[in-house]
Amino acid sequence: MNDLTESMARVASETGFSGVVRMDKGDDTQLSEAYGLAHRGFQLPNTDDTQFALASGGKGFTALAVVSLIVDGVLSLDTTARSVLGTDLPLIADDVTIGHLLAHTSGIGDYIDEENEDLASNDYVLVSPVHELATTEAFLSEVDGHPTKFAAGERFSYCNGGYIVLALIAERASGTPYHDLVKERVLVPAGLADTGFLRSDEPSGHMALGYLQPDGFRTNLLHLPVRGNGDGGIYTTVADMHTFWNAFADGRIVPNEWVVEMTRPHNVVPEKNARYGLGFWLAETGPAVKLVGGDAGVSFYSVHDPTTRSTWTVISNTTDGAWPMVKHLLNILGR
Repeated sequence: MNDLTESMARVASETGFSGVVRMDKGDDTQLSEAYGLAHRGFQLPNTDDTQFALASGGKGFTALAVVSLIVDGVLSLDTTARSVLGTDLPLIADDVTIGHLLAHTSGIGDYIDEENEDLASNDYVLVSPVHELATTEAFLSEVDGHPTKFAAGERFSYCNGGYIVLALIAERASGTPYHDLVKERVLVPAGLADTGFLRSDEPSGHMALGYLQPDGFRTNLLHLPVRGNGDGGIYTTVADMHTFWNAFADGRIVPNEWVVEMTRPHNVVPEKNARYGLGFWLAETGPAVKLVGGDAGVSFYSVHDPTTRSTWTVISNTTDGAWPMVKHLLNILGR
């Protein structure tokens, strides 16, 4: 691993990478390297136990919370959004189901539409003041009023708003607040002690602040909801990501038959050279399962191969910082 470590250090130096890279095979940690600063003002370095935001990487946690409710018979893949939402979000078609929302085939309009080529990661995109977006119900004003793009089930279209709707449905159907639901049904069973929905305005001792590129010292505090929700924003460490993948693959979060269902291809996404399951990206070919996230001050990529029980994660507290390192590792590892 010395050559790989040296090449990673070179990429980190050349690109100003700020974050952590970790690789595991089974229970053997083969590499864990931290670079850059968690807090630039106080010159606090990133370390192995720094907690980073995952942006859309959190969708997998939402999907697992929803599927756990399906396992318990509270919901089903065929449950319609309308049957739980009542008169809220009236532009969501009556035939949109939880299955459509999980697979990004609902066709509902998106409050952050990633098919909009004019949308940049560092744009100010939220209608509500970010400090008000601390609960799931507070997002109603964000996801309301977006016209349907296409009929449910017609095609794949990545939809952030769909995962906010899933969080609303899960919260209302279970009677448990979304953040508590994820903790009870995903984080605790998986043993994720350093993962949670931290508030960006209450930085803890292990939280990395997110920094905008190329703006240097400016953080993402005014760009993102003060607390993440169904479509992303959970914080974690590289060690917890390793623990998460093993717990998921071993059926300790949802039963094995649901692990299979969530990680089988429900859609092919050629523009991403990937496939999509339920809450998880899948490699274009082969068994690898991925979670990926990018936003203002956040970039994240984590992949697990269930056949070799190998995992590697690149996590960064800058807008695009992870991607050169990810590209380098993909080239080195031949994936």
